[in-house]
Amino acid sequence: MEAEQAVILFDGFCKLCNGTVNFLLKYDKKKQFSFIPLQSDAGKKFISKYKIPVDIDSVLLIKSNRVYFKSDAAVEIAGMLNFPWKLASSVKIIPRQIRDKIYNWVAKNRYRWFGKRESCRIPDS
Repeated sequence: MEAEQAVILFDGFCKLCNGTVNFLLKYDKKKQFSFIPLQSDAGKKFISKYKIPVDIDSVLLIKSNRVYFKSDAAVEIAGMLNFPWKLASSVKIIPRQIRDKIYNWVAKNRYRWFGKRESCRIPDS
């Protein structure tokens, strides 16, 4: 992994999360992200290294040794993409409490709305 590459930890069973990974693989023209399922051995190592609660129910972005959670992770990821996707980061003007409330609502309902995979996604090299 390159020194400047950002790591996205995601729920490997969640179809919404996997769809987001597919979207990012397609539109991350700079190839600046690595993707690791939270449930994988590598994911568990990052959770331990960064002292992240093991019951985390959020997408995580680790960039420059900083961990971004929930809507902050989504906003930061969007900001790293090219135009027009970068525009999605403009939701940062909404206070974090409100953004995280919406994030938590979607996260709570993601399996019901989008489904759950039978097995955890195994990332390609």
